Amino acid sequence: MLDFSIVIPVYNGAKTIERLVIDIEKELDSYNFEIILVNDGSKDDSSNICLALSKEKANLKFINLRKNFGEFNAVICGLSFVEAKYGIIIDDDFQNPPSEILKLYQKAETDKLDVVYSYYDSKKHHWFRNLGSRAVNFLTTYLLKKPKDLYLSSFKLIHKDIISEIVKSRSPHPYIDGLIFQVTNNVGSQKVIHNSRDEGQSNYSLKKLISLTLTIIFGYSLLPLRLTFFAGILSIIFALIYMLLYAFSIIPEWGSPIVIFMCGVLMCSVSLVGEYIGNTFLMISGKPPYIIESVNK
Repeated sequence: MLDFSIVIPVYNGAKTIERLVIDIEKELDSYNFEIILVNDGSKDDSSNICLALSKEKANLKFINLRKNFGEFNAVICGLSFVEAKYGIIIDDDFQNPPSEILKLYQKAETDKLDVVYSYYDSKKHHWFRNLGSRAVNFLTTYLLKKPKDLYLSSFKLIHKDIISEIVKSRSPHPYIDGLIFQVTNNVGSQKVIHNSRDEGQSNYSLKKLISLTLTIIFGYSLLPLRLTFFAGILSIIFALIYMLLYAFSIIPEWGSPIVIFMCGVLMCSVSLVGEYIGNTFLMISGKPPYIIESVNK
């Protein structure tokens, strides 16, 4: 069996992907590994460069998606092609140097871990992405029950047994870390170097942060439904107390505020349930997480 498969989601990485592949080969020369490139609807020349690399290198697979499905979808696609003992996910922007790959592998082998996340002394992301990471970390700590001190980085190692389970997901909006914590708690972390972005700008945006937040909340937890239930119970209790106090002339009539409050609770509850129903509909309707145009290996 191969030591590890390196999965690289590629989006507009024409200026970096060839250099990244070459550096990986230099750093891991003494190991038995494969590289899996997944082009996620890039608008530049990434597809042609990845295709040329797949024809040149025997240990490189290239999967070309029909359009842009999103990073998590591209990663799920790449993981489904993993043949090694471990899958290692790394971005195409050189913020995680290829030299750090072995640290994750050695940590997993030494401590017998299912998943190893990277973490950094100093993150070189844009301040907005760091802010978003803290928000996501807060959510996942309480919704996924992950350890508070565990940073869910995109640069991580996953054992093949765990990969075999998470690639079964047919959700059109997969969240890799949510799927991991549904399968295992045998996770650890390893400190690595984090560099500034080598080329271009991050695609991280407020829209993507909101989308990820909603995916985590409604895709991997029932907590919102339970909170809505308790909000409904509290509203009923509040209304009963009000009616008793009003019946005994202890307080004046508050008809309009009560109606507005109850309508607000009802509308929020219906919208929240609608999110769950919508996610369920997308899953049973057969909307795929990705569509492959071609595979070259």
